[in-house]
Amino acid sequence: MPSDLPPPRPPTLDALRRDLAGLTVRDERRLLARLERAARRPPAERESALGAVAHDVAVAQSAVVARRLAVPTITYPENLPITARREELLSTIADHQVVIVAGETGSGKSTQLPKLCLELGRGVRGLIGHTQPRRVAARTVAERLAEELGTELGGAVGYTVRFTDRVGERTLVKVMTDGILLAETQRDRELARYDTLIIDEAHERSLNI
Repeated sequence: MPSDLPPPRPPTLDALRRDLAGLTVRDERRLLARLERAARRPPAERESALGAVAHDVAVAQSAVVARRLAVPTITYPENLPITARREELLSTIADHQVVIVAGETGSGKSTQLPKLCLELGRGVRGLIGHTQPRRVAARTVAERLAEELGTELGGAVGYTVRFTDRVGERTLVKVMTDGILLAETQRDRELARYDTLIIDEAHERSLNI
């Protein structure tokens, strides 16, 4: 039976701009460029162009929902010094763009800071990039983090080193050498794949750091 309702109209420019803020950082930038081009189209072509952008926004929103559902249950070991400062760290990371965390070796910085970022909702709109100075350390940290989160390596937690890439579409935390991150700036100077970067072992003062 035919419907008497008119076909739905595409969202307005303002509505689409608001929707972009909830996408991954990379999709937000990509679709914003398309939206601006659509807005400059002649009126006869604009509605169709906006409809195409709206469709891709909906697809990108589904990807964000899937990433949010991939966030594992987060728990913290009670015997680590960093756990006692959890609330302070959550508040500080949420309120500041750059945070420097200093602590003794073994205090839990490498494994617990990515989990704190996940608890704050990071890793959904972009990867949490977590750098280590050496390949063995990158894999070891990724394995330990995956174990604590109860996920398989290459799932919510992955790692990338030279000749090995264990990162998938649902990866939230990517552990890598600082050389890998530096190389990525050659292709993407703004590092749009990431919403958070953790530069670990920065005190080593290497050329990459």
